[in-house]
Amino acid sequence: MLKVKIYDTTLRDGAQGEGISYSAMDKVSIAKELDLLGVQYIEGGWPGSNPKDMDFFLKMSKIRLKNSKLCAFSMTRRLNSKASEDPNIKALFKSQTEIITIVGKTWDMHVTDVLKATLDENLEMIKDTVSFLASKGITVFYDAEHFFDAYKANSSYALKTVLCAQEAGAKAICLCDTNGGTLTSEIKDITAAIRGKINVNLGIHCHNDAGLAIANSLAAVEAGADMIQGTINGIGERCGNADLIPIIANLKLKMGVDCIPDDKLKELTHVSHFISEISNMRQRPDQPYVGESSFAHKGGMHINAVMKNSLTYEHIDPTLVGNHRRILVSELAGKTGVLIRAKDIDLDLNKEDPKTKKILKLVQKLEHEGYHFEAAEGSFDLLMKRALKKYKKFFELEGFRVVIEKKSDKEITTEAIIKIKVKGVKEHTAADGDGPVNALDNALRKALKDFYPTLSKMHLSDFKVRVLDEKAGTAARVRVLIQSQDELESWNTIGVSGNIIEASWQALVDSIEYKLLKDNAK
Repeated sequence: MLKVKIYDTTLRDGAQGEGISYSAMDKVSIAKELDLLGVQYIEGGWPGSNPKDMDFFLKMSKIRLKNSKLCAFSMTRRLNSKASEDPNIKALFKSQTEIITIVGKTWDMHVTDVLKATLDENLEMIKDTVSFLASKGITVFYDAEHFFDAYKANSSYALKTVLCAQEAGAKAICLCDTNGGTLTSEIKDITAAIRGKINVNLGIHCHNDAGLAIANSLAAVEAGADMIQGTINGIGERCGNADLIPIIANLKLKMGVDCIPDDKLKELTHVSHFISEISNMRQRPDQPYVGESSFAHKGGMHINAVMKNSLTYEHIDPTLVGNHRRILVSELAGKTGVLIRAKDIDLDLNKEDPKTKKILKLVQKLEHEGYHFEAAEGSFDLLMKRALKKYKKFFELEGFRVVIEKKSDKEITTEAIIKIKVKGVKEHTAADGDGPVNALDNALRKALKDFYPTLSKMHLSDFKVRVLDEKAGTAARVRVLIQSQDELESWNTIGVSGNIIEASWQALVDSIEYKLLKDNAK
């Protein structure tokens, strides 16, 4: 079986993405997850460029990785200096890694216009840097920056740079599409041409500026590359890097290429979501293989077919990558969607049951009003149980009031006062919050905490507001989606109203009642 090594650069190239800022401990946590996934190489950062990266390498020196090798990154030594005296090169040894990746100039335009060096001086910088590190027992990988643009501009010189690095002792040459604008056919042809000249590992490093990073990486493998660089979820500067999640899945499941251990493939979804969380980025629902919507079915015809034979609308078994099928409930799904969701929560329904038709009509009516149950399964479960009279309220609202106050230059303060009846007991509480929804949430929890202690284990993790009829201006109806989670799972609830507070209250109550219903069923 053909083998390809995975070189992850989430911690260095991925961290350059807009809005991403990892602490040293964040980077350690990510490195541990990548090690468990089984990638061969983890590029940790650039020692000497900033204290955080150096702190990370010091922390990692005390951790034993099981499957991966840690790499440090730097550039060729400066013009008119020696590698042995260059401060960036000296800092590399403090990382205590056995592998160092060096990036060098390949494009003649960059050499003359950016480095302000001659083409021969650049070759000497590559040779001196790689040979010096190799002489110290370091395994050197060489990243040929802008290689494909360089090759199209001056193929003879571009080839000289990578051959220079190989002759100086580099154990891998990585061809970089740094600007991310090369077409797939060009990547394949140029990689094949270089493969015939290189006798060490040949890598590919693609950026996604033309939306081709994944395709280009796989094409390079078909042309002879045996190492792929990329980042988890494709994070990175500008439009990002090649996304290793679908790359690994495609290599293993579509191309028959070995890249991580077979038993680690099912960890892809977990690792993808974990790194999104650490990166403080919303997970893309449509991300191939691991997104929440990757194996979600909404159309009634699709649902009917996939339940008879999953191959009709699923290109793989979602469990292979740690994901799962979702049947969405909407006005398009028909009775099948209702029945499947009912089965998931142990409700006994069938297609001929009048109750099924009743629920479907209710869904269609509410979705016409602006509800969106495919994104609010928690609210839909409650809707079904209420419609079937299999639900008893955990509390009753008697009334609430929200007070928002702004005094001159002071910050706005918000207080919610709430009256409810719980198990025959009247509760009257008040709480402050960061805005009206947070204040209502705090007040409601305060009133319920002595009756339902498990509410302390749940929290709101996301809050979205969507205007449904923009032309109505400030009088428009809004849809509020709330995501909540406890220590075991997350769920979504919904509210719709012409008043944003009322819509938020509906979604908030559903969120809490879903949690209580879930706990009560155990």
